[in-house]
Amino acid sequence: MTKAEQNNFDVHLRPIKNLDHLVLREVYTDAIVSQGSVFYSNDQIEAWRGLAFLPGVLDKPIEDGKGWLAVKQNQVEAFGLRYPSDRLALLYCRGRSMRKGYATKLLQKIELDAFQEGITTLFTEASLFSHPLLLRSGWVEISIEKIEIASIPFDRFRMLKKL
Repeated sequence: MTKAEQNNFDVHLRPIKNLDHLVLREVYTDAIVSQGSVFYSNDQIEAWRGLAFLPGVLDKPIEDGKGWLAVKQNQVEAFGLRYPSDRLALLYCRGRSMRKGYATKLLQKIELDAFQEGITTLFTEASLFSHPLLLRSGWVEISIEKIEIASIPFDRFRMLKKL
């Protein structure tokens, strides 16, 4: 058994609830700050991190999305959610929990939920963080798009997966 498989037994998934909104933003911020320097400049990290608590940016997906938390020893380590129902909107993992299989487990659960709801294709805009995971999980890159966050340029990958 690999270390990632071992860690998957140590974590359980539970649905996101309204009272989880603050911890989602904390995990989001932790992921960007703790892992960002691998792929992004300091300016990009700061611009992206700044979205966590900016009114209106994450509110709709967090409030109206459907997703799951990866919880280990009563600590939220990762989360993923769909919003709208055919779009993977957010998938983030704390730096201390990266490469333990949590994001993969969340992604599989999110894809299964969508399939069980009759959704045949999921879409997303992937960061450099999630792009390799999504490719390994059978997602297909449609295009690369350039966006700006706080006037700072970013590349991201438009992707889809047939369920």
